[in-house]
Amino acid sequence: MNITENETYQRNRTTYIVAGIAVVALTVIALLTFHSGKTSQQAEQKATALIAAVTAAGARAPSKEQVVQLLGDDGGAVCDDPNGSLRKGILLGQLMNGAAGPGMRPVIADNRVVKGQLLVLKIYCPDEVPTFQEFVDDLDLSDTVKG
Repeated sequence: MNITENETYQRNRTTYIVAGIAVVALTVIALLTFHSGKTSQQAEQKATALIAAVTAAGARAPSKEQVVQLLGDDGGAVCDDPNGSLRKGILLGQLMNGAAGPGMRPVIADNRVVKGQLLVLKIYCPDEVPTFQEFVDDLDLSDTVKG
């Protein structure tokens, strides 16, 4: 069975048209369902509460827009399984002396290291706070940074 050049052109053309329609349809669906840039009143209220808590703790707070974009109304990545092994492992990995390889050693970090995360958890996902607080209480933290 010999396929002529015209039949091959017709098959390819049909395939390209179907693929093009599918790409356009998926793009339209993606644009209609994209919500991450939207802000809600709840996100604004939680951002205001977090900024007040950070300021009361004596730290410089980010702008309201930054907090809303980063944490939204559900806490974003901070509230995504904060008591999971991976999240705790990452935190413990940050409480090191900064060396690499065999020189890496844990340090007694300052109490303020986890205060920011606790503030976010208290405002955005308070049900996660007791378990995370138990984990923090087991850490060897101290008032190592003065000022």
